[in-house]
Amino acid sequence: MKLSAAILLLSAASAAAFGPPVRRPASAKFSRISRSPPRRRTRLSLSASVAASSDDAPSASAAATSDGKALTKQQKRRAQIRKEGGPLAFDTKYGALNPYAVYYGLTSIALGLVWFVALTLSQLFYKVTGDRIDKKRRIPTFCSHVWGTLLMALTGCFPKIENGEIIKEFHKSGRAAMFVSNHNSWMDIPFLGHTIGWLNYKFVAKKELEKVPILGTAIQVAKNVLVDRSNRRSQLLTLKQGMKWLDDGVNLCTFPEGTRSRSGRLMPFKNGAFKMAHKAGAPVVPVSIVGAADVMPSYWMFPYRRAGGVARVVVHAPVESRGITEAELGEEVRRRIVAGLPEGQRPLDS
Repeated sequence: MKLSAAILLLSAASAAAFGPPVRRPASAKFSRISRSPPRRRTRLSLSASVAASSDDAPSASAAATSDGKALTKQQKRRAQIRKEGGPLAFDTKYGALNPYAVYYGLTSIALGLVWFVALTLSQLFYKVTGDRIDKKRRIPTFCSHVWGTLLMALTGCFPKIENGEIIKEFHKSGRAAMFVSNHNSWMDIPFLGHTIGWLNYKFVAKKELEKVPILGTAIQVAKNVLVDRSNRRSQLLTLKQGMKWLDDGVNLCTFPEGTRSRSGRLMPFKNGAFKMAHKAGAPVVPVSIVGAADVMPSYWMFPYRRAGGVARVVVHAPVESRGITEAELGEEVRRRIVAGLPEGQRPLDS
């Protein structure tokens, strides 16, 4: 999808990034059995426990900290959120927030309402015309890009682009390419879309995203390529659909790691993207995204600060798929992506 589809992705998928709430120790359930009079209960919400740390009657966890014992996982998380997002940052079951994140989220939702209306009208247009006009689905891609661009402009979340002239020169050739990048934050998606620009392109994404409200509509209307990893037949159809888009002059974008890297380091690549490009004879453009997780870590609901001066996108020269094997194509693309990453994002075996 386009730049904008990504931003909605941030809010829609962030709930999946967190596990179930921490259970109280079993001993706490039976505390009332004691003969001594029951004490005031200390079960607190995340935000309440933060306030309790400075209360006259500190909680058990706070006392443990003052005694020099190790912080609990929950305490470490709260401390990290405050360190990143400032004193007004707080946690929720869907992810952390601070004033900037709240502003970003509200702006995203406001623009998203207009975007959804545009998508609905586009869908109606294709039904009325019998899909005979705009067969490459340029209109919904354009609407999505407008939304994403406005969102990033209003929130100051544009990354720095290095070697952007490589993409401009490549676009002049009139050829389509497979854009491949590392992935460790939801912001990778809008950053990649912004880097490619206003041309028509589709994302290769997992089929589960089709069920997400609004985002699923955007994916379907623009005819992005969806992969059902549990269905071998679906994977073959995805391969054919992607090759057809490339043959028709439409660019494709994907993250060959298959999911976000929680450690921040580049993970092994899956070969689907390289198989698609190799069979279509299309070049692959490696892209290194640096610092996206420093703008929006996995445990934040929205970005907690601007991308300027923090995140950057490094574009590498295209790798031609003709004349080399599929394996050689994947190895060369990975080598270039690694070269553009800082030490902290490179795989340990590099």
